[in-house]
Amino acid sequence: MAREIIHTDKAPQAIGTYSQAVKVGNTVYMSGQIPLDPATMEMVDGGMEDQITRVLDNLQAVAVAAGGTLNDIAKLNIFLTDLSHFALVNEAMARYFEQPYPARAAIGVASLPKNAAVEMDAILCLDDPS
Repeated sequence: MAREIIHTDKAPQAIGTYSQAVKVGNTVYMSGQIPLDPATMEMVDGGMEDQITRVLDNLQAVAVAAGGTLNDIAKLNIFLTDLSHFALVNEAMARYFEQPYPARAAIGVASLPKNAAVEMDAILCLDDPS
């Protein structure tokens, strides 16, 4: 099955040897997003809520570029350097997602690229175009 590379200027460019997302059939594997502003490639100013919002905005931009929305996410992985921010993630998800919510994991990690406090990656399942 052919792989299609998904790219958008509305999300940060890859900062390593990876693509923003790869589509195989109706499944889209989205790379991790940290709170980089796609216009400046700098970390967003502000607190944890601002970082979570930027990450979700970045994921949303990649989802749209792939032909879907955040509501097409089947599995969401959330990486936090401080699990005490889990409630803020829940609040943000309630704003960005509709029920039924995706499956997810929240994982506490020691550190993330560029000293981000949060990173998320996802798997989208798009509707069959036929």
